[in-house]
Amino acid sequence: MSTRTPRNTTHVKSTESPKVELSATDLKNEQVLVTRRRFLYGAIGVGAVAVVGVGAAVAGAHSDDNEITYLEAPDDALTPLTDLEVLDSPDGMVSQIGEFDLPYGTLVWANDDQVAACLLPTETGKPLTQIGILSLGSGALTTVLEEAVGSKEGFEVYDVRATSKGAIWTEADVLEGTWRVYSALLSNGTLVNPVKLEEGDATYDTPTIAAVGDKALWQVLPKLPNDQGLTSRLMKATIGTPSATTVLENARRMGTPLYAAEDSVVITPRVDSSSIYYQLSNVKVSSGEVDDTLTLPGAMHPLEAGYGRNGFMFSFSDIYNYGGAIKNMGTYTPMEKPQNGDYDNAKWFGFARTPTAPPAWCKDLFIVKSSYSVCAVDLKAGQYYAFDVDNGADSYGEYLASTGTHDTFVTYTNIDYSPVGSDPVKTCRVKVWTAV
Repeated sequence: MSTRTPRNTTHVKSTESPKVELSATDLKNEQVLVTRRRFLYGAIGVGAVAVVGVGAAVAGAHSDDNEITYLEAPDDALTPLTDLEVLDSPDGMVSQIGEFDLPYGTLVWANDDQVAACLLPTETGKPLTQIGILSLGSGALTTVLEEAVGSKEGFEVYDVRATSKGAIWTEADVLEGTWRVYSALLSNGTLVNPVKLEEGDATYDTPTIAAVGDKALWQVLPKLPNDQGLTSRLMKATIGTPSATTVLENARRMGTPLYAAEDSVVITPRVDSSSIYYQLSNVKVSSGEVDDTLTLPGAMHPLEAGYGRNGFMFSFSDIYNYGGAIKNMGTYTPMEKPQNGDYDNAKWFGFARTPTAPPAWCKDLFIVKSSYSVCAVDLKAGQYYAFDVDNGADSYGEYLASTGTHDTFVTYTNIDYSPVGSDPVKTCRVKVWTAV
């Protein structure tokens, strides 16, 4: 049995894991995923011109391949979705506590029990998008930024995250391939005095972002395939202040978008070795310390990685011919919280559906998104429920807006439906749920 303690570097058992370099598929997957979550413009190339702050830790010490300890989950450690009971009704598991209609085409993100961040479309070509804050209690939607701070220079709002303290967002100039990161406090329905945290050009992708409490975080990733000799960086600032620090650096490009958990963020740096190993790392926002790690078998590239009630959770969009219990496409999380970080001896749950969003937790329920619907899974009871999708939903169906572990979770879908004998419906329908 292997015992892991919190650390910034990886030391793992020797195993016969294949040494696989990046294929064309890997290169494609390394790009910023242009899904309905990562919005509109395509993979805008961008990069950092100035690094603000000092004191970064380096993730992953150099290791020979035969010294790397990675997850070894035997086939019999897996509980598949097919072993669980399907419920016909959510009664007794979850209840809906809110439903709100927003402008059609809105995108929604939630890592807070009070508010959600919204990227709002406009009816004009300039600006393309605005920032809105949705109250999850009342359903009130407030437009807090009507156009990009850099709109006169050709920038548009690209992405946004928020808590009840404030927001972090990125702006991008598609024609120039440049980007900027901003944050601002939220006060009386407005964003107060936005501050620029960083800017860059096409050397790096537009950063992925997270808001946790009163902290703004962003992840700067070198653009593939030209990431050799460049570093990825996890950055942090108090929302509304311009002073930023480098929390962590990693050689080459980290593997997944930044994930916002309850009091931490998850990144997936590459272990410094001749082969490709991704190390899931849970970084405490307050201290910047890595308090839990999990290294995946060689060349396994997660689509998303997060952290919740039972520790790490991650998903694959590919199928592998090795990896034991975790080799297939789908989303994985331990059935219970591993003792002392011993993920090798954990029992795993596998949600064998095409992953299209990072998972979340609502109290004791595991909330996971498939290609079309959102499911609530009670691992202790061995039951799950797949939420109904409204008529006229877009191709992605119901979408999971929440990350982390909270008392509520948020879903939404964009609906364009013309029922016979009734008025057309064209809206973004947001639903708020809680565990019973």
